[in-house]
Parts: sequence; C-alpha cells; structure tokens
Amino acid sequence: MAEVLTWSLAELASRFGLEVRGEPTVRISGLQTLQSAGSEHLSFLANRKYLEQLDSTRAAAVIVHPSALDRYRGPALVTEQPYLAYARISRMVESCRHPVAQAEIHPQAVVAPTAQIEDEVRIGPMAVIGEHAVLKRGVVIDAGAIIGDRVELGEDSHVFPRVVIYSDCVLGKRVRIHAGAVIGSDGFGFAPGPDGWERIAQLGRVVIGDDCDIGANTTIDRGALGDTQLGQGVIVDNQVQIAHNVVVGDGTAIAACVGISGSTRIGRRCVLAGGVGLVGHIHIADQVQLTGMTMVTKSIEQPGSYSSGSICEPTSQWKKTAVRVKQLERLVERVTRLERRIQSDHLS
Repeated sequence: MAEVLTWSLAELASRFGLEVRGEPTVRISGLQTLQSAGSEHLSFLANRKYLEQLDSTRAAAVIVHPSALDRYRGPALVTEQPYLAYARISRMVESCRHPVAQAEIHPQAVVAPTAQIEDEVRIGPMAVIGEHAVLKRGVVIDAGAIIGDRVELGEDSHVFPRVVIYSDCVLGKRVRIHAGAVIGSDGFGFAPGPDGWERIAQLGRVVIGDDCDIGANTTIDRGALGDTQLGQGVIVDNQVQIAHNVVVGDGTAIAACVGISGSTRIGRRCVLAGGVGLVGHIHIADQVQLTGMTMVTKSIEQPGSYSSGSICEPTSQWKKTAVRVKQLERLVERVTRLERRIQSDHLS
C-alpha cells in the first residue's frame, strides 16, 4: 500500500507564510470543502456565504481570514487571502500525488529528426513532433498530442493528451494546454466568389505568453496576416472560441463557452464570464468585467462591469416582459407626443 503523505499545520504555515491558530502539530493529508471534509482534511473559507458551515465542518483545520476567528474555534491557518493560500497548498498536494515522470521520449512517439529537444523533456506514446519544432527544457507532451512544424514550446510547458498545435505557433514558459484544445487552426476567412466561397489563406500564427492556461477543447485560430496573441498569465476555460487576430491582454480571465470574433482587442486584467459573446473589430479597455451571457456589439472604452441579456424568471412573467419590450417604441412615441403637447400648451 502506498504511503499517505501528511503535513502539519506548522509545516504549512512556514512554507506558505501563514499564521497557526491552535495546535501546530495537527496533521492533514488532503484538501476538502467545509461540508465534505473529514478529520484528515484541511478546508478553507473564502466566501462568507458558507460561513455557517464552519459550525458543522469535521475538518482537521480550516484556512480562514482573521475576521472569521470569532466564529471558528478549531485549529486554523490564518491569512488575509484564504483563497490564495488554498490555491498554493492545492498545487503542493497535486505535485505530491502526481509526481512528474522521468524524462523520456516514448518509443511509440514520432519525433522529426530536425526537432530540437532540450533536456528533461517527456514525450508520451503516439505523440507527434514536427520538423524543426523546438521543445525547451522540462516540456511535457502527453499521449497523442500533435506538435506541428516549427512550433516553439517554452520551458516547463505541459501539453495534455490529444492537443493539436498547428505549425509555427509559439508558446511561452509554463504554459498548460488541456486535452483536446486546438491551437493555430485556420481562422474563418472566406471571400465570396462567382462559384461560391473561396478560402483566404491564414498566414499568421498564434503567440501565447508565459504562464497561460488553456482549457480543454478550446480553439484559438491563427491570424490571417498578423498573429493571434495572448499576453502573460491569461487563463482560458474549456470550450472557448478565440478567432483570428484577436489580442488578449495580460492577466485576463475567460470563462467557458465564450466566443470572441476576429480582430477584437481585449485589455489587461479583464474578466469574461461564461457564455459572453463579442463581435469582431472592437476594443475592450483594461479591467473590464463582462457578466455571464453578455453580448458586446461595440467597443468599451472605460473599465468597470458591463451586462446585457434577460434575467431568468418564470416563463409566464418572461412572456409578459417580452410583450412590454415590444411595446416600448409605441410608448416612447406617445410620451414624445405628450411632451410636445404640454410644451405647446405652456408656450401658448
């Protein structure tokens, strides 16, 4: 039976710069939610919506903000940023449970003779590495991934199973591309001709900065002439479509099922919630938050939160609201006529 790794609160506090409240020798072997935690788990409170769960949790200890200490009397790791502490500890637990395999090129991998493979690279079975591809130190290519000709992968990047990276794309250091993602496919470029649509060659690349994380089954199209670009530290969820020549600024977060049309420019530290849609050729300023299902049809020049769409409500009420919306134009016309009549009567 495999040995179960454990950590004391004192060890975690020292490693991650936290304060211990209670017995520092308490040991934990994993992480769980407040509701699901057992006596061997460390949990966390990052959202006050779950404050009442502190009263019933069976966790060995909890990561909490100092303001929660009056409510929770058990062993704790105290920090001003509980969620950040949880994130860092979670990566430690992950690395211990899933240690990196020894660097090797699997005999069933296909590696072009002109590919440049640096030290400590691991290439899984049935992976394909194209001509003149460059894999920097510590890169991991999982089973069945395809790395096209002249692709460059920065140090310690990880390409998960069945990812396809088309030719000439460039990825920075510590980039993670999850299963099924496609990087560098053709943008949706066609010109109408006398006999139907004619394809426009997509001659640009996809360039992804350091520390980016790209979700499963996401597609990022290559540029038509220039490059599609993601800045440093961009995080992209699953099933996102980023079209050709889109530029995404540093530190922006894009949730699942977002669709971004071609040549749109998104600023730094923006947040696009699930299902957001953006038309092409617009600009989004830095530090813009778009709430779920928002449809953006023109540029946003100022930071802040923006929303659109209809809030969920009972169907009977929604039908009434829809009717009222259709009546708005007539209502505006009536109000305008009344205002003019009142103004005319006042002048006379």
